[in-house]
Amino acid sequence: MKLKIALQRSGKLAEGSTELLHKCGIGFSNGGGKLRAEASDFPLEIFFLRDDDIPDYVADGVADVGIVGENILAEDPKNVETLERLGFGRCRLSIAVPKTFEYSGIGDLAGKRIATSYPNVLADYLADRRITADVHQITGSVEIAPSIGLADAVCDLVSSGSTLFSNGLREVETVLNSEAVLIGRPNLDAERSGILDKLLFRIRSVKAASQNKYILLNAPLNKVEQISSILPGMKSPTVVPLAESGWVSIHSVISEHDFWEVVDNLKRAGAEGILVLSIDQMIR
Repeated sequence: MKLKIALQRSGKLAEGSTELLHKCGIGFSNGGGKLRAEASDFPLEIFFLRDDDIPDYVADGVADVGIVGENILAEDPKNVETLERLGFGRCRLSIAVPKTFEYSGIGDLAGKRIATSYPNVLADYLADRRITADVHQITGSVEIAPSIGLADAVCDLVSSGSTLFSNGLREVETVLNSEAVLIGRPNLDAERSGILDKLLFRIRSVKAASQNKYILLNAPLNKVEQISSILPGMKSPTVVPLAESGWVSIHSVISEHDFWEVVDNLKRAGAEGILVLSIDQMIR
């Protein structure tokens, strides 16, 4: 028995999805344009699909789980469950207007033509704000619509914003924030549910590791108590005597979000030789 997972064949989430599974210790190859592969060391069968097709495959039971962007689910909801937010593939669905457009608020879009590949999400967003506009659905190259006279504004996915900028557009409204999520079909049988639990355990361990750093430092023995109070480790830091009398090595785990503030405080408290390492997995 294998758990069947659908991944994006190419595009923004493909690399992140493959990297995540590899960090989970799941080896497979998708070279040569293969659309199906089997993991060599985990009961997993992988399908490589178009991103728009992944929710359908999961909802129809062809795949048990899949990795897809929240934007896809928002535009075309399916009978699937969101099992885990994965923390990569972050982007936003934004409304953008030409740089020459005098924009002071959402009301300025009333009666305007807006080109988008996400007509349902955009229509709901506008309706919630009681704005009536002409939503024009197109697929691909949305950002060129204003320059060729097809629309007055666009609603498109944005990562860095460079594509909008290069086409003379600027963001004015964020419609939806999106990231990669693991979805699953309801009512998995007991055996597949067990495999899914093991996969989720590995994914959550990788996520926890990505949000933390392993830190090692040297400190005078008389500063251990002060330095230990600064380190927000899982429990208490590890303290190891050094060959030089009166000195110790302190090891701990700190959150990536607190990293620079903690390091600054450690230096002021007398820490030396601070070494910071990435963590591959973190088992809680």
